[in-house]
Amino acid sequence: MLTALKEDGARLLEGLINEFNQRASKQALEPGEQNYGWRRITVLTLLGMICVRRPYYYNEAIKQGRFPLDRALWLIGGYSSSVAKMMCQVGALSPSFKAASQDLQTYAGVSVPGRQIQRMILAMGPLIALKRNELPPPSKPRPVEVMCVSVDGTGVPARPDELAGRKGKQPDGSARTREVKLAAIFTHSLPKEGDRPFRDIDSTSYIADIVESVEFGIRVRREAFQRGITAAKTVVFLGDGAKWVWELARINFVGAVCILDFYHAAEHLSKLINLLYGEGSQKSKKLFPHWRRALLRNHIGWIISLAKRDLPDAQKARKAAQEQIDYFENNRLRMQYKTYLQAGYFIGSGVVEAGCKSVVGQRLKQSGMRWSVKGARQILNIRCALASGLFDSLWDACYPHNSKIVIDLNSSPQLCLN
Repeated sequence: MLTALKEDGARLLEGLINEFNQRASKQALEPGEQNYGWRRITVLTLLGMICVRRPYYYNEAIKQGRFPLDRALWLIGGYSSSVAKMMCQVGALSPSFKAASQDLQTYAGVSVPGRQIQRMILAMGPLIALKRNELPPPSKPRPVEVMCVSVDGTGVPARPDELAGRKGKQPDGSARTREVKLAAIFTHSLPKEGDRPFRDIDSTSYIADIVESVEFGIRVRREAFQRGITAAKTVVFLGDGAKWVWELARINFVGAVCILDFYHAAEHLSKLINLLYGEGSQKSKKLFPHWRRALLRNHIGWIISLAKRDLPDAQKARKAAQEQIDYFENNRLRMQYKTYLQAGYFIGSGVVEAGCKSVVGQRLKQSGMRWSVKGARQILNIRCALASGLFDSLWDACYPHNSKIVIDLNSSPQLCLN
C-alpha cells in the first residue's frame, strides 16, 4: 500500500511541476537569452522517480545556459533537495558509502548507489563549509562564565599518493596517515566549591580539517567568535604537549588560561618514573601515586628537582629521562592543576579526545579505508556540522535563493559558484 501511495504521489507531483513549468516558461527571458526548447530530466524524489520537462535558456554572448526550473526547485544533479540532504547525512554518518546506500534504502525506501552518495558529499561539503565560515558573530552574545577551546590531532589512513614525501612513524620513517586537526568549543558555568564543572547542554561545536596549523587556528578563532567568545568572562585553552597546539593558542587566543591536559601529563610522569627507577619496579609503582598527587598540588618544581637528582647513569636512559624532564619544565606554567581546580576549570581534554573518536574515527578509520585529502575533508565538513547541530540551518543557507550555485554530479564532483 505504501508503495502504491508513493507512486500515486510521484505522478501527482510530476503533474503539478510540469503544470507550474508551463506557466513559468512564459516569463520574459533575461537580456541576450534565447529559448532552446524543452529538455527532459529524471529526478529522484522521496516519492520516487518523476520525469520533468523544462525550458532551456542560453546566452550565446557569454556562452552560458540555465534551467530556471532546476534553480526554482533546487534540483541537484537529478535529485530533489530532500533526497540530496539525506544522501549527505547518511553518507557522513554510516560507516561506509555502501552501508549508506543500504541504510537509505532501508529507512527511506530510496535507492541511490554508494558512488553517487560519495559524489554528492564531494559536491556539497565545500558549500556547507563556506556557509559555516560566513556565519556572523552574534550581535548580542549570551554571557557565559567560561568558554573552553580544546584542540587535538589524530591520524587517518590515506592513499599512497597523499603520503608521498611525508615523514611518519613507520619503521622506515614513512607516513601511513594524514593528521586531522580537531577543535571542540564548549561553555560551562563555574561549579560550587568542591563540585566538578559540567558542560552546558548542547554547547559543544566541532571544527576539523586536514590543513596546516596556521590555517586551522584561523578557523578555530572564527568559530570561537561565532560562538560569542567576546561575552565569555574567562577563556580556557586545553591541549596536550604538542608544539603546534600551543603555538595556535599563542597566536589566536591571547589572554586565555592555557592548561595542559592532566592525563597526558600523568602519562609523561609515569614514563619519567619508569626511566628513573626501572619500568615495573616496586619503587616505580610506589612512587607514582605520590608524584601524581604532587602534580595535582602544583608541586612541579619538587618533581623536577627529584628527577634531576636521580637521573640514571646509562646514557640512553639518562637522555630519555632528560627529555621527560624538559617536557615538564616547558609546560610547568600550564600544570597548575590545584589552581585550575579551585577556579572551577576543566583540567582534562576529554571532550576533544572523545571527538577524535566519535567525529573522526568512527567514519574515517574503518578497516581497509584509504582516504584522499579532498574526500576526508568533505566528510569532516558534514560530520562537524551534524555534531555541532548546524547542519539543517547550513543546508537551508545553501538554497539557491540565498546563494547562486550550479552543481553538476555527472561531471567531476565540484562546486561552481556564479
